[in-house]
Amino acid sequence: MAESKKSYDRFINRDLSWLQFNARVLQEAKDPSVPLIERLRFLGIFSNNLDEFFKVRYATIKRIVEAGKGGRSELGGVAAKELQETITQTVIKQQQLSLDILGAIQKELGKTGIHIINERQITPKQSAFITDYFLKEVSPALMTFILTGLETFPALKDSAAYLAVRMVMNEPAQTPSEDESELAVNYALIEIPRVIDRFIELPQEQGQKYIILLDDLIRHCMGIIFSIFSYREISAYMIKITRDAELDIDSDLSRSFLDKISKSVARRSSGDPVRFVYDRDIDPDMLEFFMNKMNIESTDSVIPGGRYHNRRDYMKFPSLGRQDLLYETKVPLRIKGLNFEGSLLAKIAKKDYLLHAPYQSFRYVVKFLREAALDPQVKSIKITIYRLAEVSHIASSLINAAKNGKDVVVQIELRARFDEAANIYYAEQMQEEGVQMIFGVKGLKVHCKACVIERLEGGKIKRYSFLSTGNFNESTARVYTDYTLFTANEGIGKDINKVFNFFDVNYRVKTYKHLVVSPHYTRATWERLIDVEIKNKAKGKSAGIQLKLNSLSDYRMIDKLYEASQAGVSIQIVVRGICCLIPGVKGLSENIEVISVVDKFLEHTRLYIFNNNNDPKYFISSADIMGRNLDTRVEISCPIYDSEIQKELQETFEISWQDNVKARLILATQDNAYVREGGPSVRSQFAIYDYYKNKLERE
Repeated sequence: MAESKKSYDRFINRDLSWLQFNARVLQEAKDPSVPLIERLRFLGIFSNNLDEFFKVRYATIKRIVEAGKGGRSELGGVAAKELQETITQTVIKQQQLSLDILGAIQKELGKTGIHIINERQITPKQSAFITDYFLKEVSPALMTFILTGLETFPALKDSAAYLAVRMVMNEPAQTPSEDESELAVNYALIEIPRVIDRFIELPQEQGQKYIILLDDLIRHCMGIIFSIFSYREISAYMIKITRDAELDIDSDLSRSFLDKISKSVARRSSGDPVRFVYDRDIDPDMLEFFMNKMNIESTDSVIPGGRYHNRRDYMKFPSLGRQDLLYETKVPLRIKGLNFEGSLLAKIAKKDYLLHAPYQSFRYVVKFLREAALDPQVKSIKITIYRLAEVSHIASSLINAAKNGKDVVVQIELRARFDEAANIYYAEQMQEEGVQMIFGVKGLKVHCKACVIERLEGGKIKRYSFLSTGNFNESTARVYTDYTLFTANEGIGKDINKVFNFFDVNYRVKTYKHLVVSPHYTRATWERLIDVEIKNKAKGKSAGIQLKLNSLSDYRMIDKLYEASQAGVSIQIVVRGICCLIPGVKGLSENIEVISVVDKFLEHTRLYIFNNNNDPKYFISSADIMGRNLDTRVEISCPIYDSEIQKELQETFEISWQDNVKARLILATQDNAYVREGGPSVRSQFAIYDYYKNKLERE
């Protein structure tokens, strides 16, 4: 190739690309065609995403800066300090835009009879309700700190919201300045309780609905909270600190891995601060006081915000009985040819089936495990788990199976970021009930999603499996798009068993006949399949690559795609989030097109299609094209052999590619311009639901 692979101008920095993904989420909050309450919830998603970004990615960049490293090799050619400043400025602009959008949504809600009010707008009737609610529900849960004279400043919890309170007292200051009449100022902190709903519905008045945020309800009741103090003026401003979420796992060999993770998660709340957000209207002296007390440093991202923080809570904004302000509820569909009555295994024994959630019901996964738990002929169940629902039918099915005498083996990833506590809870529960637990592989996260059961049929063992692009989680299955393949293919079942053997004896590299497994084979396999497309194109044969991913950030693989583009191979990529590849550059990537679809559901499917001279190879996968998925995680990509399912994957990919309502162009300009090509409107997520619905109607 003409350019060196170290020429970083051929890539977009992954962190700046991620911020542009979050900008696409913000576009949904701004879009007037999105129902109003859904728009508020997109604001919540935007804020939640940003919190996680600072805890993980920004924290990494901060560590590079503090170590005195330039960071160019780790950060795609961008100096760490420069990137840190660019991120802060970008986030400040996005935060201001999000505040403007919130104000516009609230005005629109007012026109529909829903009013979000603050403590200065309440009526006497509402005041009585609020006071009563505060005394009964809020006051017992309130944590309040009087800071003046306090020797040790309280450690603020990660991502908790606090009201910083300033009281101008009636007595003079003990050490007055030149102005002898200067009054004393006392400071306090109120932690906003997380155990109480953030949005409180007030009694209706004249047919209108009123909502007050818990923050403002507390502001209204500050006279009650601080009634023992003699002050002439009181004010409160919200602040929030975000801490480094990296787990610090010690090397004490005498302690179990489960115990180490538990202790490390507990220490996360006291991690180094990486972002401090404050109300831009705060008194300057007050801001200086808090920053000094909290040791906020110049390398931290200090961001002036609005009156309210933790806007992630808008993800749970109440429906208020207003279906007209929400997306139409679409009931998950049945899979064609696969009923919930009768034996699922008997059907799978005859042919493969594909579940495409949330368009189709996740109940099939639970039914598969429930049936296996009860079937006397099923001897064993092996499954990998990355994230479970808060109330998990998956876990209860596995416990049920163990109680029925099955050999149940569960590989659970205790380091699934931000789900460590939930996974520890279920790991301990399953272990107590007789489930054999595997807690990871040294140096590798186990991110694959696979299950194999062994059933005695005619004196021989027959294997039934399912493999997925997403977590076995009933909650996320309602909003994440994912594929799950159900199969009785013996070779695939044996390969899954080999993966479990690798968990036990991980110094031996297994060979697989069907599955593509990271960290040993995925990179080389994708490179080999891309090379086939390059060679086919050179010979005048049909060639092409179609990918559907969450993220595309591995520079070596991007260079390989550039090589294919330069050879004339047509490449179509649908990517939800990070995309470090720059498409459409003459002489580099003019044969690559990239779009991103952000809509009602979170796009989570990973699909790899290689044309192979009109004999396509299809894979669904737990892996994105990221360094961690290729090199430092256990991942599984599963080939699709059934011709009907291949056709389904191809047709649903084409629907996504034709989206001209919610698809954005990914270009070097990073401006998230919508695809607006002529012809009928195609909103791919809605069209894919209709695609499956029509298949059922033709059944």
